[in-house]
Amino acid sequence: MNAKSRERVVVSVGGSLIVPDAIDINFLSNLKGLILDKVRKGFSFSIIAGGGRTARRYQDAAATVTPLSHADLDWLGIHATRLNAQLLRNIFVDVANPRVIENPTVAIDTSEPVTIAAGWKPGCSTDYVAVLIAKNLGARRLVNLSNTDYVYTADPHKDPNAKKIEKISWANFRALIPKEWGPGLSSPFDPVAAKESEALGLEVAVMNGARLSEFSNYLDGKPFIGTIIA
Repeated sequence: MNAKSRERVVVSVGGSLIVPDAIDINFLSNLKGLILDKVRKGFSFSIIAGGGRTARRYQDAAATVTPLSHADLDWLGIHATRLNAQLLRNIFVDVANPRVIENPTVAIDTSEPVTIAAGWKPGCSTDYVAVLIAKNLGARRLVNLSNTDYVYTADPHKDPNAKKIEKISWANFRALIPKEWGPGLSSPFDPVAAKESEALGLEVAVMNGARLSEFSNYLDGKPFIGTIIA
């Protein structure tokens, strides 16, 4: 087993993949199969669950009834990620640390091949949690599984002229996205996480979680559909 196969890969799983509307059992089954296969081949993983539509529904409902601060809205999102993370922890029960990581800056037990994490505190997304875990563990690669194939020059759902990007520097990527983080922000990778990733020299691969074969290809060093930010 070479050094590369023993590396720990941090994986940020968008909530839109876990619960696009109802819980996506097919996606979860396929994710489990892929992760277990790679664990058998020597990989280990830290998986961070996003809040996705569940978080936004709670945030929208609460804000409709009562005006809320950004911090209050963030806490609703954080608890949605923790629910999704507990779901993942149970799915990987045979190989995962029994405790969901809620603070990415403290010592993390990596004796099991899989650890699961969730949102931390107001002011940052699970993307940022993923980056802090990578920093904590010395991981050099982070995979961001979303519901789009690439990072684009604009939102492809709104702009038909948006062009895919296969590789981009952190400086150029940060010029494409909003400058500030806000609850419910939709971005390929949040601005706080992007700034920290650039400082760390972290490689982030953004790809569509519906195409898990591309995730497998990336891990194996093969060509894949997605975007490298480095």
